[in-house]
Amino acid sequence: MSAEPEGRAEAGRGGEGRVDGASDERLRRWRLVLGGGPADGTGCGLDGVDARMDAALAAVYDQGGGDDADRDRRQGGLGASAPRVARWLGDIRTYFPSTVVQVMQRDAIEKLNLTRLLLEPEMLEAVEPDVHLVGTLLALNKVMPDQARESARALVRRVVEELERRLAQKTRAAVSGALDRSARTHRPKRVADIDWDRTIRANLKNYLPDRNTVVPSRLIGYARRQRSVQREVVLCVDQSGSMAASVVYSSVFGAVLASMRSLRTSLVVFDTAVVDLTDQLHDPVEVLFGTQLGGGTDINRAIAYCQGLVTRPTDSIFILISDLYEGGVRQEMLRRVAAMTQAGVQVIVLLALSDEGAPFYDHENAAALAAMGVPAFACTPDAFPDLMAAAIERRDISQWAERHLRG
Repeated sequence: MSAEPEGRAEAGRGGEGRVDGASDERLRRWRLVLGGGPADGTGCGLDGVDARMDAALAAVYDQGGGDDADRDRRQGGLGASAPRVARWLGDIRTYFPSTVVQVMQRDAIEKLNLTRLLLEPEMLEAVEPDVHLVGTLLALNKVMPDQARESARALVRRVVEELERRLAQKTRAAVSGALDRSARTHRPKRVADIDWDRTIRANLKNYLPDRNTVVPSRLIGYARRQRSVQREVVLCVDQSGSMAASVVYSSVFGAVLASMRSLRTSLVVFDTAVVDLTDQLHDPVEVLFGTQLGGGTDINRAIAYCQGLVTRPTDSIFILISDLYEGGVRQEMLRRVAAMTQAGVQVIVLLALSDEGAPFYDHENAAALAAMGVPAFACTPDAFPDLMAAAIERRDISQWAERHLRG
């Protein structure tokens, strides 16, 4: 298993029927992958650290097969015992890197129905925090006891702060650069505002060889930096259960964009109801605990609300983050999107804002939106800052998606 910690190549060399060197290591890895039992064909036994790693894996992934003795040893699972789960969480953090731990935690929650154990504070203190775990906790928010809620908030804050460290600087740089580029003017008011490099390149056809100079018939310069709002950004986020990771990332990006004075950022979440969380964007953790994952979906109702937030259509970017399964009035939803684009709003539909790619989504609605010039695609968090820059500069978003996301 390539994910095991360093320094373990010499652990667990028990058993018979093996040869030395590379073949020995290959058999050991296959034994850990296959899980043992008479049918695995490796003839490889485990002891020491390898046996403990094997038991940690078996608690989640070995739910059938093997002889009676092996099955009794390997299929005890985690059951509903909090102490047993706590020991298992400690074991996997000892034996595997954090990225593997996160996958194993997620699989344990899904396969062994351990969700309710996350309501216990000691469990929350033992897990490895990640975006998917945050999504699970948000779904449990309404049934979470007060003591567990404080532990959950601490875990969510750790994840949010890490995402902000990873994404905030890149987002601010991309957005600021795009705003500066979009503010170029052909009528600079001062010599200091002239972009000489671009002006010279634009006027090379006016070069006079005998005078060794360029006669600028067209000036390109910088508009004076504006302190007022230059763009309105409305993030409209579907909070159905399948969109959990997108909700987490949207809250972080919403907070980053809201911190920029040149933008007026709104964040709206919806299921069959619509909730405006804009006044909480100073703290994305508060935003997340203001969501309610699950339930139905009324995209049309959410878009109707967001239309009322747009005051300057030609300077506005509306980003709908949804799998497009509409429980409301589909034709009205499409008419509203068409009306926004005709008014000059830059409309973008993200099927997901996460690292996993597009979830199941309504292909018919996606195709209908594409037909009216509104692209619908999944976007990774790392690509989102550049997507915002492209939207601010009013580049062709379909071409941007083709170039950046489908290579």
